[in-house]
Amino acid sequence: MAYSHRKKGFKLLNGHGLEIGALHEPAPVPSRCQMTYADALSKEDAKDLFKEIDANKLVDVDVIVDLDKEGLGKINDNEFDFVILNHVIEHVANPINVVSELFRVCKDGGMIVIAAPDKRFTFDKDRSITSFTHLSKEYEENVSEVSDEHYLDFLKHVHPDVMLLSEEKIQKSLEGVRNRREHAHVWDSSSFKDFLQKTIELLNLECTLRFESLGDSNKIEYFSVWQKGNQKKRVSLISKIFNRNGRNA
Repeated sequence: MAYSHRKKGFKLLNGHGLEIGALHEPAPVPSRCQMTYADALSKEDAKDLFKEIDANKLVDVDVIVDLDKEGLGKINDNEFDFVILNHVIEHVANPINVVSELFRVCKDGGMIVIAAPDKRFTFDKDRSITSFTHLSKEYEENVSEVSDEHYLDFLKHVHPDVMLLSEEKIQKSLEGVRNRREHAHVWDSSSFKDFLQKTIELLNLECTLRFESLGDSNKIEYFSVWQKGNQKKRVSLISKIFNRNGRNA
C-alpha cells in the first residue's frame, strides 16, 4: 500500500468527518466514522473531466464547494469532528486561506489531516519550491484564482514540449490545465511543514501536531494530523472538573 504510513494518523479520527477532494481515493478512515464529501465537481462532472479515472471509484459528493472562490462557505463553524485534505492544497489559489477554513469548520479538539505531495517524488521535481513570501502575498491580496503564470510554470517543467508549439496551442493547453486544476504550488516535505508552521503562527491558530510522516521515509508526501485547540488548557480544564466533582462526591 503506497500510503500505509497514513494508518497511524487515521486511527486518531472519530465521529463525523469532512473530506475535501477525495475524488476516487477517499481516505480509509475507521469504520466508526461517518463521512461527508465535498468537492469542486459533482461525481458526474468528474467523470467527464477525468476520463482516466475509473468512474466506479469516484465518491458521491455531498457538498459542492469551490475553495478558491468561496472557501468552505457552505459549511458552518465547528461542524465536523475532523477534516481531511489530502493532495488538494497544491491545487488551490490561496493555500493559507484554505488552512484557515479547515480549522474554522473543525470542532475544538477535533483533528485536521493535511497532506501535500513531496515534489522530489512527483512530476513537479524540476519546479521551484513556492516560497512562504509568495503564499503570504496571495493571502494578503485575497487571491481567488490561480494565475496563468502558475500554470505556465507547470507546463514548462512538466510538459516542456507544449511550450514549443504555437501560441494558439499553448493557450489551448493552458485552458486544459486550468480546467483540471493542476498543481499551482510546489513543496517538498520540509518546506511544506515550514509552510504549515508559519501559517499556524500567522493565523494565530491553537493546535498540536499529533502525527506526521515525511517524504524522506514514505517517498511520496508530507502527511500530518493536527489537533485543534490548546491541549494544555484542555488538560487543565479536565483536571479542574475532575477535582470539583471529587469534592462534591
